[in-house]
Amino acid sequence: MIQYSLEDLQTILQLDSRYYGFLDLSDSKNSELKELIQKTITALQDEDFKLGMSNENSIKKTLPEINEVDVNTYCKLGHLHLLMYEHSEALSAYQKYMRLCDKYWENHAFLYGIGIVYFEFRCFKWSIKSLQELLYLNPHFTCANEAHLRLGLMLKANGEFRTALKHLQLALIDTSPSTFTDLQVKFQIAHLYEVQNKHKAAKESYEFILNNKNVSLDLKADIYRQLGWMYHCVECLGEKKERESNALNFLQKSIEADPKCGQSLYLLGRCYAGVNKVHDAFLAYRNSVEKSEGNADTWCSIGVLYQQQNQPTDALQAYICAVQLDKEHRSAWTNLGILYESCGQLRDAYACYSNAIKRVSNKKVGNGQEGNKAIYSKSSTNGLTKGLAQRVKFLESQLSQAPLPSITSKRRQLCSIEEAWNLPISLEINSRQQQQTVQMQQRQFGKNPSAQGPPPPYPHSHGSQSNPLPAKRAKDDSEYPFLQQNQKNLNEQQDKLVNQLSAQNRQALKISSSPGPTSMDEPPINFTITAKNAPPPAPPDCPPQRLTREQLLPPTPSVHLENKKNAFSPQLQEFCLKHPIAVVRGLAGALKLDLGLFSTKTLVEANPDHSVEVRTQVNQSPDENWDMSQAKRVWACISHRSHTTIAKYAQYQASSFQDSLKDEGDKGSAGSQVMSDSDSKDSVSNSNINLKRKRQKNGSKMLRFGTNVDLSDERKWKPQLSELQKLPAFARVISAANMLSHVGHVILGMNTVQLYMKVPGSRTPGHQENNNFCSININIGPGDCEWFAVPDAYWGGIHNLCEKNNISYLHGSWWPVLEDLYKENIPVYRFIQKPGDLVWVNAGCVHWVQSVGWCNNIAWNVGPLTARQYSLAIERYEWNKLQSFKSIVPMIHLSWNLARNIKVSDVKLFELIKMCLLQSLKNVFHIQEYVKSKGVEVRFNGRGKNEASHYCGQCEVEVFNVLFIREQEKRHVVHCLPCALKLSPSLQGIVCLEEYRLSELQHVYDSFTLYRTQGLG
Repeated sequence: MIQYSLEDLQTILQLDSRYYGFLDLSDSKNSELKELIQKTITALQDEDFKLGMSNENSIKKTLPEINEVDVNTYCKLGHLHLLMYEHSEALSAYQKYMRLCDKYWENHAFLYGIGIVYFEFRCFKWSIKSLQELLYLNPHFTCANEAHLRLGLMLKANGEFRTALKHLQLALIDTSPSTFTDLQVKFQIAHLYEVQNKHKAAKESYEFILNNKNVSLDLKADIYRQLGWMYHCVECLGEKKERESNALNFLQKSIEADPKCGQSLYLLGRCYAGVNKVHDAFLAYRNSVEKSEGNADTWCSIGVLYQQQNQPTDALQAYICAVQLDKEHRSAWTNLGILYESCGQLRDAYACYSNAIKRVSNKKVGNGQEGNKAIYSKSSTNGLTKGLAQRVKFLESQLSQAPLPSITSKRRQLCSIEEAWNLPISLEINSRQQQQTVQMQQRQFGKNPSAQGPPPPYPHSHGSQSNPLPAKRAKDDSEYPFLQQNQKNLNEQQDKLVNQLSAQNRQALKISSSPGPTSMDEPPINFTITAKNAPPPAPPDCPPQRLTREQLLPPTPSVHLENKKNAFSPQLQEFCLKHPIAVVRGLAGALKLDLGLFSTKTLVEANPDHSVEVRTQVNQSPDENWDMSQAKRVWACISHRSHTTIAKYAQYQASSFQDSLKDEGDKGSAGSQVMSDSDSKDSVSNSNINLKRKRQKNGSKMLRFGTNVDLSDERKWKPQLSELQKLPAFARVISAANMLSHVGHVILGMNTVQLYMKVPGSRTPGHQENNNFCSININIGPGDCEWFAVPDAYWGGIHNLCEKNNISYLHGSWWPVLEDLYKENIPVYRFIQKPGDLVWVNAGCVHWVQSVGWCNNIAWNVGPLTARQYSLAIERYEWNKLQSFKSIVPMIHLSWNLARNIKVSDVKLFELIKMCLLQSLKNVFHIQEYVKSKGVEVRFNGRGKNEASHYCGQCEVEVFNVLFIREQEKRHVVHCLPCALKLSPSLQGIVCLEEYRLSELQHVYDSFTLYRTQGLG
């Protein structure tokens, strides 16, 4: 058993994942600390081994025999391995801890540690999950800036640019100690602009960094490389000759700043090849290979040069090197296929083209290296022709008719793909690449770890000491060794002290997992309006019951209204609330609604210059979604945004109809086939026939969908809005029984009407409504719309399928492949909405819609006063917060207004609202006490009538009652407390404003009681 001094125990107790990147154990000053960590790891591993031997048959379960201290041993082991840069061992220990600890999420240092390990292994999905949960639970976490930076890098790599920018900006404003410089973060933001094709903004940002006198040589090299490649690729940056000159100049400067970087040499070679300086290109490529032999792009480019110089054998060897280094390199496989085909070797060409099609491009726009590294080359898929799949089919037909090869056949110009794979140069490259990988892993995983930045970010650390650990000692610690040695001769008081300290020793490996602070001198760790101590929100598992084929295609709940009495009957609302989605047919006729008020003709006459958001989309069949090359079905739904006016869109809508009439005359009854296919419930029945017809007819024909036309202005749209007052109360835009009418201000498209102007094929991609509120949609006509809907219980399954297809559920534009849903046991409602039909979308229902004909639709949201609606809205509010997605319904503000305005008789709804008020009140009180402890005055500001709710200008969370504003800012931007503390940890220069006095909120809380209706008892 290893004996520890009390000081050693305290050191080990305080060491955790927060020191990662700050603590340099390769530094000779920290040799004693490194030895202590290694000694502790050995001791803990021995304990783990004994534990494993005694429980080897049940180690996979949460063992009742394993007490809490033992479970935390795994967590401590994970931390120590992480600080030693032993990532595999750290991951193993962390995963054991997570499996055995019931409430692992309460341990914030663990969430950060496992998030870092996943990041180092490039498991971005799991790293993002862990770091998001950490920041949701504790936005004040010591290393929050490190978490934000890594989230920014990973989300940039995943193409979620808006959220990535938010995290990078939060990392930038944070004044806490960090392992990265402000300039490195600004570089990542500039690179983010570049990968979004915002080239001018990227160029300005790069140049701004270069003008800073503190920019390092490494960062200079990276910026020059980025600028050089941008000038080579981006036409809007000037004339071609001038651009090429600038590109060569910047890339040469990059090489001067970092002569060892093979990437800059590779790009220089590409630029030389572009201006036909073949010799210079070869030299640059060769130098690049010497510096970074494992770059498949370089070998592919060498192959292209050899092929252009009519040296097929050399080209073959270069391409083989490329695909051996990166078996997913589609450009290399494609070029190799072209080479073989040009030499008449069709079987080898077919094999290469097939490989190119199979390979799914996993290229990333920015990698996760700390500091300022990024991927610089464009995706290798950019140069592929759309006709690659057709080329494979052509070769298939040729090969099926070709005779078998014989001994007398003409000698081949190139060796076959199988022979080329085993060429000496290829084997040598493969061997060197494996050695390089091992060396890279040794560098990465801790054989030579290097720390960056200032000492660890602890509030009481002493920078003058060689040991960077914070000096936190209990005031009586110094007595402990003496007391322990003389335990027999202690008085009563001393005996109590030694027992207390011994207990501390026994708990030394136990991590504190308290979810909140114990003092008002600390900021509140996490404000949540869900149940206390609940785990972070997560998508639910789908219901386990296996469904039959018939159950996967359920009939859509629908009701046909005969008259006004039917429309106003309570049974209609009950019917709608009972189902995930419902169609109310004949509504317009029953209520004598004048739908002509919403026709394109009337809209143009009323407000021709009114703004319309336009989505440019690919025209395709409702139950299909193809990629741009039309080679495979995908989930990503292409939709580019622009703007126009009602008058201009009306012209487009009319001309589209006229063009279609001409097509009908030319092509017979093709239009009726579309209608019958759209009415089909089974996505399989007509899919093959329809695919052939649709692709032949349209190819990649584009359409324009006019969306989000705002009809909120009563002065402009009075007749239209008045007509909607004919609807029953539960479906009206404004109603006392509609939660959204109690927000107190406009939320465009939710408690106001929006209009959609459509041509056939216009798509509203898959989504749930904002904050899971119900929605009303009326088809104005004259054409139909086709709807697809999934019950809210299955949204977690669709979320998982989005992740599987590399698309964001919340931020992305996606159109589900129906067969994927059926395979995952997810049922889909499918139905046609005729003119005059109202579609009720219940809370949380996932849906997507496509127009079959030319039509307009109107839509808005409603919030029935039910516990289910409120609960789902709160759940989504919290999940949005975790996902850094803005909730446009301010649920806290709304809850206080509901408490003021309505009487609630539903016990469950009352309890949910009361819980939200209580959590909110506690949070307001805690923030105010914390602010006062910092010496900052809380000023009463009040609240204007119909004033919009406030959101943080940095992270976009709702800010209720206590607002933080920078004193010197000309334009006052509201901040939440965590973001205010990032800007100024002492809150100096920050003004704190209060909208409601605490006494007023307490009065509202006390006055909100359960309303008991008159009943029998």
